[in-house]
Amino acid sequence: MRCAHWRRVPLDLAREAREKSAVTYIDRAVQCQLSAHDEGEHFGLLTDDGAYGTALWLRWYGTGEVELVVLPDCPVVAPWPDGEGCCLFADHAKQHSWKCAPEGDSCTN
Repeated sequence: MRCAHWRRVPLDLAREAREKSAVTYIDRAVQCQLSAHDEGEHFGLLTDDGAYGTALWLRWYGTGEVELVVLPDCPVVAPWPDGEGCCLFADHAKQHSWKCAPEGDSCTN
């Protein structure tokens, strides 16, 4: 299951994100894209940052510090034929994004 934590994107960081990427719209809030967890870092995808193989993420810790980070894409693909790539960043914790079914967002082992 995906992490249930959400974070509003501060206006100054939304403005900075638009300046760093080719997109004109940044969501006002993002959900952590990692597998379910309560402690530690949370990461919400803002946009592909325009450079091949990287994306712009909002990283936060609980209710405190929040920042923009550019992270390389996770290179892992699903082990079955025509497997899809992981939609997270390199060296992320826990499960890859393709282990979660989009219908119910429940993960498999």
